Amino acid sequence: MARNLPEHNHEEDNLEHIPTTRLEAFSDGVLAVIITITVLGFKVPEGGTFLAIRPLLPLFITYAISFQTVGTYWNNHHHLLNATSHVSVGMMWANLNLLFWLSFIPFTTGWLGANHGGAVPTAVYAAILLLCSISYSLLQWQVVRHSEKRKQIFVELVKSKKGMVSLLCYFLAVILAFASPIISDILIIFVSVIWFIPDRRIAKYI
Repeated sequence: MARNLPEHNHEEDNLEHIPTTRLEAFSDGVLAVIITITVLGFKVPEGGTFLAIRPLLPLFITYAISFQTVGTYWNNHHHLLNATSHVSVGMMWANLNLLFWLSFIPFTTGWLGANHGGAVPTAVYAAILLLCSISYSLLQWQVVRHSEKRKQIFVELVKSKKGMVSLLCYFLAVILAFASPIISDILIIFVSVIWFIPDRRIAKYI
């Protein structure tokens, strides 16, 4: 299957040899802002007892999942960009596309946290996670395409089914949210759990 991977043409995208560190630094800043904005969704509870923070528990759970999700993207993003030594035009646009969908996480986290169990907030939250996953896959293939070890990395990516399982779970979570938001929540948590261990497929070829 690796033999079907097209050879990289260095003139194809009019590449500028921009170091990946610049793209990574910009992405790190955006991801840090996303996490900061997400935590600002918490409001100081009225009262000084544990009962006062009980209404915040759904938001806290949603925030924890969102934090872990953004953290996973940050971790994998770092290893991914180390697979190549320069940035292409396609990589830049794919990276911006990923950051665009990730930037919706604070909004959907707050909405779902305030309306836990609601079909529409659950579906929208799952849809954003699905679009983030698709966008990361697009960025991943752009980076691998320009990597010196693209054939070896391509084989590793094909062997692992974790990415496809994540896409399927998010897709099902969107659909099932209108029938059973709880099942959608379970699927989203499941994806979060399987990605808790950082992705090592690309890192070993760096």
